[in-house]
Order: sequence, then structure tokens, then C-alpha cells
Amino acid sequence: MKTQYYTATSLDGFIADSQNSLDWLFQFGEAEDGSYLNFIRKVGAIAMGSTTYEWILNHHLNEGAECPQAWPYEQPTWVFTSRILPIIKGADIRFVKGDVFPVHQQMIAVAGNKNIWLVGGGDLVGQFHDQGLLDEVIVQIASVTLGSGAPLLPRQIVTPPLKLLSAKVYGNAFAELHYEVPRPR
Repeated sequence: MKTQYYTATSLDGFIADSQNSLDWLFQFGEAEDGSYLNFIRKVGAIAMGSTTYEWILNHHLNEGAECPQAWPYEQPTWVFTSRILPIIKGADIRFVKGDVFPVHQQMIAVAGNKNIWLVGGGDLVGQFHDQGLLDEVIVQIASVTLGSGAPLLPRQIVTPPLKLLSAKVYGNAFAELHYEVPRPR
């Protein structure tokens, strides 16, 4: 069981542009030979921040959404927020706030032998890293630059550095890098 940050980023390291848009990513469509389907099969619990949750609500679930669909995850999902957010009927969503460590313990208990997916954002993932809970980073780097926006992982991870486990090319627009996050000595 691993705690993984699986995401896409621009070449210059942003997961959303300065208007919190993902249009830069969606221009590529669904990757037919991507790793997502294999990845999600191994996920038993999900964590995300309130901005990510609200983005899903606004773009997929709310009346008038750009791409209407049901809640996209079968797994129990913990949403870190300090605000009251809308509830999605039929979805296993748990609103939490504060320290990620005790919530991570709850997620481990529910996930069983499956992985925990940190959907984002980058600062939430950084909090998991700060507590020594982040095991892997799997990032698909898109062939665009944004100049500014929400950073991939706003933390210094220098010593020890991330350990590259694999690098794959998907189509002509994405490179997927899979890193292990070593524990400090």
C-alpha cells in the first residue's frame, strides 16, 4: 500500500493555470494508452483539497456543468476544507480539516491493501510530504507551458532527492515520470 500523488502538469510545473482552469490539459483529450485505468484499479481511498472538489462540482456535477457526469470515484474520498461545501448524494465523501496525519490513518484503515491517491492540490500533497506520508509521485508532463498558476508541489525536496523509477512517453504530448519519495536520513 502506497500514498501516491498522481497528476498532470505543464512543462513549467503548474497543475492549473492562473484562472484555475484545466483547458490547457483537456485540449489533448483522453489518452487511449495512458496509465490512469491501471492506476485507479489499485486505489482504495482518495484525498483532495476543497479547490479540487469545487472544480469537480463546477465542471462535472452542478446544473449547467461543462461536461455533466456523475461523481467520478467509487472510492471513499476525504475532502480537506475549512468551509461548508455541497454534499453529493450517493458519493462516499468525508469532509475533514486540520492535520493530515490522523486523516491518513483513517484512510489506511479504509483502503485495505490498496493505495491512497492524493488527487491534489499541490499544497495538500505538500502537507502529506511534510508528515513523511508521501510514497510516490506519478506525474504526466504535458507539452505546454503556462507561465503561472497552481504549482505542482510547492515544497523543496532536495536531500534526499526523489528517486526516478520509470519514464514513459504517451503519444506526442506527454511524458510520465514515476518517482519514489525517499525518507530523510
